[in-house]
Amino acid sequence: MNSQNIRDKHSQYLFPAVKNFYQESIVIDSGKGSQITDMDGNTYLDFFGGILTVSVGHANEEVNAAIFAQVNRLSHISSLYPVESVVELSERLVNITPGKLKKCFFTASGTEADETAVMLAQLFTGNTEIIALRHGYSGRSMLAQSLTAHSTWRSLPSQAAAVKHALSPYCYRCPLKTTYPVCGVACAEDVDELIRTTTTGEIAGMIVEPIQGVGGFITPPKEYFTIVSEIVRKYGGIFISDEVQTGFGRTGKMWGIEHYEVEPDIMTMAKGIANGLPLAAVVATGDIADSIVKNTISTFGGNPVSCAASNKTIEIILRDNLAENAKNMGDILRKGLEEIQLKNPKITGDIRGMGLMQAIEFVMDEPAGDRTPNTRAADQLMEETKRRGLLIGRGGLSGNVMRISPTLNISQIDVENALEILSDSFAAITD
Repeated sequence: MNSQNIRDKHSQYLFPAVKNFYQESIVIDSGKGSQITDMDGNTYLDFFGGILTVSVGHANEEVNAAIFAQVNRLSHISSLYPVESVVELSERLVNITPGKLKKCFFTASGTEADETAVMLAQLFTGNTEIIALRHGYSGRSMLAQSLTAHSTWRSLPSQAAAVKHALSPYCYRCPLKTTYPVCGVACAEDVDELIRTTTTGEIAGMIVEPIQGVGGFITPPKEYFTIVSEIVRKYGGIFISDEVQTGFGRTGKMWGIEHYEVEPDIMTMAKGIANGLPLAAVVATGDIADSIVKNTISTFGGNPVSCAASNKTIEIILRDNLAENAKNMGDILRKGLEEIQLKNPKITGDIRGMGLMQAIEFVMDEPAGDRTPNTRAADQLMEETKRRGLLIGRGGLSGNVMRISPTLNISQIDVENALEILSDSFAAITD
């Protein structure tokens, strides 16, 4: 088949809701390191990495070797039997997560991990109601869509009356129409009133992304999680850090929540955990993990092959100090984006993020200063960067936020090349 055959069959046989980027979608054929190649022979610098999943590069030879060795030994058996790669990964995760997290449960996706975390919170506390954040994203199941506060990703109304949504710590578009730090982080303080006015006053917990991914890399003020975690615990709840996108060095620290010096009671993780293989995990304190007393299983959760890939991926991240590389390359990327913003102030409203998790938010230049989302500019930039051989992502409630997240082992040369392409692409859309 050629590219057009595949596009036609995609349209014919897949759900129409399975959207593709670009006016004419790219049919990916292969990838190596930070480069991918389409079926027409075009190469691209990948700065979105399968939505932040490709931690250590496409077709990483060390990860591939670990996968091949495990496949040749045992590909699947289910969690009914202990397997070496699974228990090795459990021990590894317990040793690198913060605080008192001691026990793991594996699933096949971040959606399942978030659902498991909510169930644990409800079982452990004996309470039902859970706090999530506006602009947050938790997955595609019924409960996960109810936790998600992002209309473009919710196919049905909320199925969980127990879910309450707090204000997002979205400083650029402050829901309280104030500014940081004069605001005193009022969005965090409002969680107290949310609990007292919309719940029974006793909650199961709160689930948060340290940086809101699909929401457009919304990055909270440094005090935010300290305040909300104290409020949540005051009302009997536990604090859940959803590290599906922020985990494994992406933000310049191993875990996104570490920037905020708060210890979670549960962490969920997926995406970058296994360099693209399907795997997710829930890591909890011992007493919270013990709150599940009924039998439970995840047929594909903790698959030996995915766990072997994860063990090698994490080994590489730690051995090569890739969290530090994410910080250093992220600093270069951020400086370059801010320079682009200075050259394009009318349409570039905000630059934000941490490490190799950076965002550009587009706004309209008329009327001046109203910060109206500019989806058209985002569409144009996507096409211009594609034309020049750079792939980036997008997000935000209006689809006007560019999400930039290359592999953790990205080189300075690749970052500088990406910035040059971005600068040229901005010039093309503003001419």
